[in-house]
Amino acid sequence: MMYRFTMRTFKMLAVVLMMVTCTAALAQSDAQQPAQSDAQAKTNQTQAYVIGAGDLLAINVWKETELTRTVLVRPDGRISLPLVGELQAGGRTAAQLQAEITDKLSSFISHPQVNVIVQEIKSRSFNVVGKVVKPGEFVLIRPTTVLDGVAQAGGFLEFAKTTKIYVLRRLSDGTTSMLPFNYKKVIKGQGLEQNVLLLPGDTIVVP
Repeated sequence: MMYRFTMRTFKMLAVVLMMVTCTAALAQSDAQQPAQSDAQAKTNQTQAYVIGAGDLLAINVWKETELTRTVLVRPDGRISLPLVGELQAGGRTAAQLQAEITDKLSSFISHPQVNVIVQEIKSRSFNVVGKVVKPGEFVLIRPTTVLDGVAQAGGFLEFAKTTKIYVLRRLSDGTTSMLPFNYKKVIKGQGLEQNVLLLPGDTIVVP
């Protein structure tokens, strides 16, 4: 009788253990999914990034050290490479530029393998200055509001005048406009029109 009870108990424990293992595996999978999605989203953003003047590009041609180099996109949006000559980089993605370089090198090299990476983004950035934790320049590769920009700068220092924040924006006619931003109102859902999308070259000033 004791033997039958022990076997039944053992089987029940085995079933419980299996259920616990499966539950843990599912939980781990769910936990990893957001991280994988975030990484994929970041990769997609980088691939979709449109190159601009001032960006630094790393161009690698496999087994061709003389053609592998880092180039700066000139103010006219163009770059220059040996054998290829002048190319329009501005207004294109890294993948599009990579395809054109590969095509042009095919006249000189058999099956060239080219890789283009945007090493430093300088054409699309904004600045945050004043009483924030991490003032400086930040890359602008996705829609970013003033509130997002402040968050990227680490938030406010003590005594920051959060009702007197403003955005300096250079206009096409060469003049500069000042866009007010009242942080205390915005986080309460008021004056949301002040939380504008940042444009390249904008500067958030936190007095």
